Amino acid sequence: MKKKRRIVLAVFLAYILYVIVGMLAPFIHQKSVSDAGKEQIRAEDFYQKPGEKKTDRAKIVEGNQEALDVRLDMIRKAEKEIIISTFDIREGESTDDIFAALTAAAQRGVKVKILVDGLYGTVHMSGKEIFQAAGSHPNIEIRFYNTPNPLKPWTIHGCLHDKYLVTDDRYLLMGGRNMFDYFIGTHKGKSVGLDREILVVNTGGLKNSAVRQVKEYFKEVWNLDVCKTKFNQWSEKKRSKEISRLLKHNKELKVPDLDYETITVPVKKATLVTNPTHIYGKEPYVWETMKQLMLDADERVLIHTPYAVFSDEMYEGMKEVKRKVPDTTIILNSIASGDNICASADYRRNRQNILDTGVQICEYMGRHSTHGKSMVIDDDLAVVGSYNFDCRSTYVDTETMLVVQGEEIADQLAQNLQTLQDGSLTVDKNGKYMEKKGVKERKIDSGKNRLITVLSYIIQCVRYMV
Repeated sequence: MKKKRRIVLAVFLAYILYVIVGMLAPFIHQKSVSDAGKEQIRAEDFYQKPGEKKTDRAKIVEGNQEALDVRLDMIRKAEKEIIISTFDIREGESTDDIFAALTAAAQRGVKVKILVDGLYGTVHMSGKEIFQAAGSHPNIEIRFYNTPNPLKPWTIHGCLHDKYLVTDDRYLLMGGRNMFDYFIGTHKGKSVGLDREILVVNTGGLKNSAVRQVKEYFKEVWNLDVCKTKFNQWSEKKRSKEISRLLKHNKELKVPDLDYETITVPVKKATLVTNPTHIYGKEPYVWETMKQLMLDADERVLIHTPYAVFSDEMYEGMKEVKRKVPDTTIILNSIASGDNICASADYRRNRQNILDTGVQICEYMGRHSTHGKSMVIDDDLAVVGSYNFDCRSTYVDTETMLVVQGEEIADQLAQNLQTLQDGSLTVDKNGKYMEKKGVKERKIDSGKNRLITVLSYIIQCVRYMV
């Protein structure tokens, strides 16, 4: 009996080792974009050319309630097709509202496609009646991107981190928000994450619109072999009951009737930037494109990222940007404000290395954690999407960023980032906070502080996954 137990234990431990090595080893080598790939990234391609028609208008969507209102109005106005791609959907008040609107759209004949990361979808959506009912509706299909296989641990990483909503050939909402109450809507007694999106309205033909670019990208990902349909099998009785509840809830929704012509401003050009779509270690196309756009700046670069976890290539890239554009600033969460423990732990350990790039660091001291991913370049380029300035977004996950040329939209984004910067403290080259009237250093909770201190050492051996 003892020998049998020892064999079982040995097999179990061997499997655990296999999983750990299989999860981590394939991603240790961080690729660079090939020389041929770099030649295809030209900053001038992101600016309007003579004779190029303007078809898009845009608006920065900053508030969580506005994020819900825009979604509901876009869904309500949909006539033929709704596309959703997101990293994470969870049950909650905002999800009830959105899926009620989606169900009502499906009932009137609109085709709805929802793509969710397989790991987070499995954890947060499996077995939930609202998703079972929606996914089994004849006009709604839900697919998971890369559901992890425990026998193939290298499939555990490589997540779908894209976040956008498209309705018909008309409207696009893209940014960093996940689809649950922390980021969407107003809810009493619940914690809040601050995020940002860009709304794009196509006013002309699809040829040059960001809407077309995103729809083509979605089709590519949707049809990958790793994307599998979920929730399409459920009993008619259970489905009818939940669908009836959602349709009743839809009638109770107070959806604002938005005038998109009034709330948006004209833009000259909008261009989608993405990482490769396979599930393995990636050439960092989004990072390389962001770097080239920053190096093309004449006056300033202002970056907002929740986290900063740099690879050697990123450190060198930011040094290069700083030499070319002295007025380069990064706004990110202070360790006390941040909600990503692993990223905060790495930042504590490597904060001085980031400061040594010469880039100005401003740490946000607000009560809520910021989650937006944006850049303003000079006075005419606004960049919004899902890409964090960290190793995971750079080398592992799928990512989408929209580069939009236009003085008015860049000014909108700059004003929003200025509000964050006003609530931040600048870090000097020695790692000390510079005093600012009206802003105090936010003190970190003692328990969180101890955890981050311990993790700051442990995380270094796997920081390429953070």
